[in-house]
Formats: sequence, C-alpha cells, structure tokens
Amino acid sequence: MKNTLLLLSILLSLMIAGCSDTKHKNEVIKPKNEVLVLGAIHGGHTTDSVYNTAYLDKLIREINPDFILAEIPPDRMQAAIEGFKRDDSISEPRVMRFPEYVDVVFPLTKELDFEIIPTAGWTRPMAQERSAKLRAISKDSSRVEDWTAYRAANKKSDSLYKATGKVNDPYFIHTDEYDEIQDVALQTYNRLFNVELGLGGWDNINIAHYWNIEKALEKHRYKGKRFLIIYGAGHKGWFLRELRKRDDIHLLEMKPFLDAVN
Repeated sequence: MKNTLLLLSILLSLMIAGCSDTKHKNEVIKPKNEVLVLGAIHGGHTTDSVYNTAYLDKLIREINPDFILAEIPPDRMQAAIEGFKRDDSISEPRVMRFPEYVDVVFPLTKELDFEIIPTAGWTRPMAQERSAKLRAISKDSSRVEDWTAYRAANKKSDSLYKATGKVNDPYFIHTDEYDEIQDVALQTYNRLFNVELGLGGWDNINIAHYWNIEKALEKHRYKGKRFLIIYGAGHKGWFLRELRKRDDIHLLEMKPFLDAVN
C-alpha cells in the first residue's frame, strides 16, 4: 500500500512538473519597447558650436528610432508634411520654430525608416491666453511678491546652469542634475501660476503633451520598437518622472549614443 501511494505521489509530481513546463513554454514573451528622451535647445541648435543641427543629425542616425514623438501639435502635422513633400521645406508656422524638425527630422525621413507622431498639447488659443495672463500678473500691484519670486527663481536657475560651465553641453543636458537645475525655475513657476494659467500652466501643458505621448506608447505596446521623444530640454525631467513609472518599456540612457557620435 505504501509503495502504491509513493508511486502515485511520484506520478502526480511528474504530471504537475510537466504541466508547469508546458505552461512556461507556451508563454508568449512580450518584447518591451525602448524609449529615449532627447532634450532639444530649439533655436540654439542653429548657433551652438557643438549641439547643433549637424550633431543632432548624427545622433538621431545613431539612435535609429522606429518612431519619433515630436513636439508638434497634431493639427499642424499635415500642413508640415505637405510642405515638405512639395518642396522639401517647412512653412507651417509652429513647426518652423523648431530647427530640430525643419533641418533634421523631416530631412531624415528620406533616409531612415521612422514615423513621426505629433504629440504636442500646444494650441494657439492656449498660448495666447497664457501670455495675456502672465502680462497681467506682471503688472498687477497685488502680485508683486509672486512675480518677484518667479523672476528670482529664473535668475537662480540660470545662474546655477552657467556655473556648471556646461551650457548647451549635450551630455549635461541629458542628466538628472540638469533637470534639477531647470526645476528651480519651473517648479516655482508651476507652484505660483499653474492653476491660474489654465491649460497653459506648466503641469497642465505637460499633462497634455504626455497624454499624447502615452497614447502612442499604448498603441504600440510590447512591439519591441524604439521610441525617441524630442522636446524642449525643460520638459525632459517631467516626462522622465512619468516614464519611470511604466514597467512595459526599457527607458534608455542617452549617454551611449552621445559617446558613439563623439
């Protein structure tokens, strides 16, 4: 009887182990997407001796993304595409402000195989309202303390940045220290004015940007693709804090790609 029970126990264990092995074999491995955030300096790319459009061109080639999530409003994308297809130029007013797209990203579509996804939450009415409200605050005698604190934070942030001796250094821009220095100004701006500025507030506009970024990441979840997010460098820290909460992506560092092009 004991031998029979022992035999049954062994057979049951083997069956369970076999089922477990089959289960593991049948599990589908979901390839995580890779994500990088590139901090742009907009007009600075046309004048900087290092972090210029030629450098960006080399860097994006090295990254070789499948998707570029761009600081372009979705409702401006078609006009930008049509202009580029027509005569290799960008005449859409909002997109024209960004050399990283006009001189680098759009031209690279002729050589590299990636899709540009417009993700900016910016709208003209929002920008106009924000500018008008900030002007009003700056002239409001009852808001002198707030405006002084805002300007002081900007000055401190600029001073800390210059003190590093690494202004517009692409290596430094892609560090947490850079984000912390930017936050000296941006978090003060956010604390004082975010609610008042409505959709144009710092948290609010980043939420709008990131909502579109997240839509793109969700649409292509677990496809093993590489996403390059290109926004003004001040947005980088905000985005990284959100992206680090995700467990379905590999968030890549920029340094290895910078090393490769230097």
